[in-house]
Amino acid sequence: MDIRILSRELTPFEHLVAEHLCEGMSNVAIANATAHSEKVIENTVSRMARAFGITSNGDVNIRVLLALAYRSQFGDAAFDKLGASCQHIEIGPDGKSYCNRHVE
Repeated sequence: MDIRILSRELTPFEHLVAEHLCEGMSNVAIANATAHSEKVIENTVSRMARAFGITSNGDVNIRVLLALAYRSQFGDAAFDKLGASCQHIEIGPDGKSYCNRHVE
């Protein structure tokens, strides 16, 4: 699967939907959280997938690849919300934990 860097900027609403998607929320849950219809969320997910060059061939879960592509380009904030630790943590010279890959 070839995933490219975004072919266009995401809208603020697309960012919001992607963040919810990265949290593992279903389209119905995202629709409820954003006060939109499930169809609006489905269309938004499809537009974002096209922006990343993700296409379905029957064997591909577009939502999973979209979440991975979004995280790779915009960071792992969803992990912070889930309380999951980053696998790239190193202890710095000051004794604090740092991730050298996910710098804010």
